[in-house]
Amino acid sequence: MKKLDDELLDATQRVINSRGVAYLTIENVAKEAGVSKGGLLYHFPSKNALIQGVIKEVLERYAEGMENINEKDVEKGHFIRSYAEASLNNPQQLKAGLLAAIATDQELLKPVQEFHEEWQEKIEDDGLDPILATIYRLIIDGLWFNDIFDLAPPKGELRRDVLDRFDRLTREK
Repeated sequence: MKKLDDELLDATQRVINSRGVAYLTIENVAKEAGVSKGGLLYHFPSKNALIQGVIKEVLERYAEGMENINEKDVEKGHFIRSYAEASLNNPQQLKAGLLAAIATDQELLKPVQEFHEEWQEKIEDDGLDPILATIYRLIIDGLWFNDIFDLAPPKGELRRDVLDRFDRLTREK
């Protein structure tokens, strides 16, 4: 059974993803989770604490997923490929936290910014030309952005071909 903290964080994401950041209130999250407002406040004393919790949980899962992918690939360029796979397998996972942080208090983005700085350093030290590696990261970030906001991301065969070409580029000697 899921812990209550996890259910509250999931409910927070559902409220944001289904109704939008404007509906992110303690009352709406409590109702979505099926708990009292007091029960929610016991675990997360403010809306900002909920947003911080969502961001922290998603970043931990994201980093864990990247590590699991990374263990299977030890060739040069392995980190950028792990970054791509983790980013594109579930592009919606960070959307709720980012939207809520941007709309509420941009200081809440600090953990996301810190993770990206750390990942950028690893990408630059991935055995590839650091400029090309950074271009590859920006390509993945652009594809991720198009996926989460449904801005005409490539689909079907074109998407497969783009990702296959990306993979080949990261493996070139």
